[in-house]
Amino acid sequence: MIFREFFYLQKSDRKVILTLLCVIVVALGVIYWTGGKTEGASVADSLGRKPYPVSRRHQSRNYYVPPRRVERFAFDPNTADSTQLLRLGLQPWQVRNIYKYRARGGIYRQPSDFARLYGLTVKEYRELEPYIRISRDYQPASVLVEKERASAPRDTVVARYPEKIKEGEFVDLAVADTTALKRVPGIGPYFARKIIQYRERLGGYVSLRQLDEIDGFPEESKHYLTIGKAAPRQLDVNRLSLEALRRHPYINFYQAKAITDYRRLHGPLKSLYDLRLSKDFPAEAIQRLEPYVECR
Repeated sequence: MIFREFFYLQKSDRKVILTLLCVIVVALGVIYWTGGKTEGASVADSLGRKPYPVSRRHQSRNYYVPPRRVERFAFDPNTADSTQLLRLGLQPWQVRNIYKYRARGGIYRQPSDFARLYGLTVKEYRELEPYIRISRDYQPASVLVEKERASAPRDTVVARYPEKIKEGEFVDLAVADTTALKRVPGIGPYFARKIIQYRERLGGYVSLRQLDEIDGFPEESKHYLTIGKAAPRQLDVNRLSLEALRRHPYINFYQAKAITDYRRLHGPLKSLYDLRLSKDFPAEAIQRLEPYVECR
């Protein structure tokens, strides 16, 4: 049908169509016979120069990377630019990975961190390691604190290992802070902190035996402690609520309830010994709690 309609076209139109068909046929023939040549060879032939020898790996990517001369010089992987990294012999895709790592906030803090670069072989890292220079600006800030501690006199607050007191010297348990407590033989940061915390819960120490209530407290450390003037903070048991009473280490829930029940049934307590008939207040419990109670 199309072939018959072709003869109904004007003579000039038929010539144009036939010319286009001939051009297409010739072009397809040229492509068929010259398809085995690479693009690089075609461009080189057109310029009259010999083409570079292109490997199959580079042919598949349609580009050619000429061999580079590897150089060795000091560099900081946190600040080195792409030109420097390429001169060191790194591949372009490795340079891109370094840029991506730094863009996400990654920091090379020590030369061994650079060994984690994807695709870097042990041989390549060993060759680059002597030239890696990490600036101090990229070291952790904690390094400054460690240097201050190392350079500080041993009897100052920032000393890493405070000098311990000697036999015959004492630390007042009633007023000592953690710095003073850490100078006691056998007491480090952990027990110094526990002593202060328990002193706050109690309202103050009245006896060195109370230190035994701290789990694992070293017995020998008590020989260097003393209580100059015991002045414990006292509880007003006639006004405090059940919840406020039970916060004290020496008052449990049932004892706090016994106090509030006594106040409700008999009025204010005149002394803790008013509770001596309660099963929740044996004599030793009253004696232990008495320095911390006032009855108004």
